[in-house]
Amino acid sequence: MMPKDDLRIVPKTSLEPMPERPSLFDFFRLRFSRRRPELPFAPAPHMAQSALRALRSGASEETVLACLLHDVGLAFMSPDHGWWGAQLVEPYVSERVAWAIRHHQALRFFPDPSVGYEYPPSYRKIFGEDYLPEPYLVAAYQEARKHRWYMEARLVTLNDEYAFDPQAEISLEPLAEIVGRHFRQPREGLGFDASPVAHMWRSIIWPGRPL
Repeated sequence: MMPKDDLRIVPKTSLEPMPERPSLFDFFRLRFSRRRPELPFAPAPHMAQSALRALRSGASEETVLACLLHDVGLAFMSPDHGWWGAQLVEPYVSERVAWAIRHHQALRFFPDPSVGYEYPPSYRKIFGEDYLPEPYLVAAYQEARKHRWYMEARLVTLNDEYAFDPQAEISLEPLAEIVGRHFRQPREGLGFDASPVAHMWRSIIWPGRPL
């Protein structure tokens, strides 16, 4: 069993070395628990809380996995983190999961009363009362609305916005079997399997390397 404080926020100056063949959960413990200076939260506790919320609601295992991975792009990039995150995990997950991660980026800005998703009040503080999403986000939202997997991405936004409880007890253990079934962990370790995105995982392993 993983310790309850496994997803504690890790200061930038105290990054621990990664294992020789790092797994997804190694990244959660040792890299995604780090809060980048420009972010108000560390991705790992938030993503785990989002996935656990989806799991408790009876969501499909692929939806739970999409919730668990939806903000991995924030490990190194804030703008368009949905696109970055989808690209980061595409070799290891189903097309449906990657699609949901990519499109949650745009759907966040558009309410859907059918599932109880409202425009986040925090966005009014971040972007301003009169903010209008950029045209490419509007286009992505309109495309997603017509797609057969629309609800997959919508459920990510639903479990995303309401997963910021600082008092929540968080553990990756209940998610281990779902990850084992639906995340194709490379034998060589993430970052060393010669996939098209291995370099992105290595950038997260060694964020401070100058060259």
